[in-house]
Amino acid sequence: MIEDKNTSRTQLSELGEFGLIDHLTKNFKITQNSTILGIGDDAAVLDFKDKKCVVSTDLLVEGVHFDLTYVPLKHLGYKAVMVNLSDIYAMNATATQITVSIAVSNRFPLEALEELYSGIQTAAKIYGIDVVGGDTTSSTTGLLISITAMGHANESDLVYRSGAGDNDLLVVSGDLGAAYLGLQVLEREKQVFDVNPSSQPDLDQYTYLIERQLKPEARKDIPELLKALEVKPTSMIDISDGLSSEVIHLCKQSKVGVNLYEEKIPLDPAVISTCEEFKLNSTTVALNGGEDYELLFTIKQEDFPKIKANPNLTVIGHMTDEKSGIGLVTRANEKIQLQAQGWNPIKE
Repeated sequence: MIEDKNTSRTQLSELGEFGLIDHLTKNFKITQNSTILGIGDDAAVLDFKDKKCVVSTDLLVEGVHFDLTYVPLKHLGYKAVMVNLSDIYAMNATATQITVSIAVSNRFPLEALEELYSGIQTAAKIYGIDVVGGDTTSSTTGLLISITAMGHANESDLVYRSGAGDNDLLVVSGDLGAAYLGLQVLEREKQVFDVNPSSQPDLDQYTYLIERQLKPEARKDIPELLKALEVKPTSMIDISDGLSSEVIHLCKQSKVGVNLYEEKIPLDPAVISTCEEFKLNSTTVALNGGEDYELLFTIKQEDFPKIKANPNLTVIGHMTDEKSGIGLVTRANEKIQLQAQGWNPIKE
């Protein structure tokens, strides 16, 4: 794409903090009955009546979690919301509100933040949530985004990481590994661009992978589907840091082991072909890539007939007693210990 050098740039200093907040949030409408008061006072007021409130927060930092060389700001705003909603759905809860806080350096004009908030507004509209507050401040290191998501559930509907039992089935939604490969494709094209800025990449064959990286979707539909099938998971977690890390979290919290079957891990054809192109092992990518934002959960064996024909769900293993260990059963029918090699934001 050719950059338009004549685009207008409104300095944030022209608005000030409160003027900026008013400008960026003026189009957000209240849609949830539980939102008594949204943006405009010292705090939002929410009323969940007899339900339990569920809260989660995530921080996204430029240069650590995203690279604006190839991440459009509108996509970033959308993805930032998805990252947080996914945690709410992983509790088997309904997401209802978010707050949005940003720290931004003076290299960003108002128009850039309008793009960011456009993505946030699109996500809020599609997923039926209210933006009820937040904060803005300056940054010396680029862009930081912190979103807090809130939701509710009946106490009897909540699902924790700690409920899996011996012989429960391990189930995952969707397919795995595509987001990581989308990132690899974008990083490769960035390197090509650095060498030859006039190059125009042909990314058509990677459309699915890039979309999974830049515009993931939180699996709001899975808790709704399971409720319709009359299946309550015994434990659940979202796959943000990689399948291996999340399986280990479930096992440790539930004090069980697992047999995870390599041949059962769902892979999109684009993942398989791109792994061959990059000379990567598809199982390693699926286990350790992260950012899939699919839901990983366990169910009782008697619930298997209710889900077995559903194309959105794949049984990839079963839980065992804790002493049996956390294992990956390879295609050669060898059991090896599963290692947590997914995303670690604070590693050296």
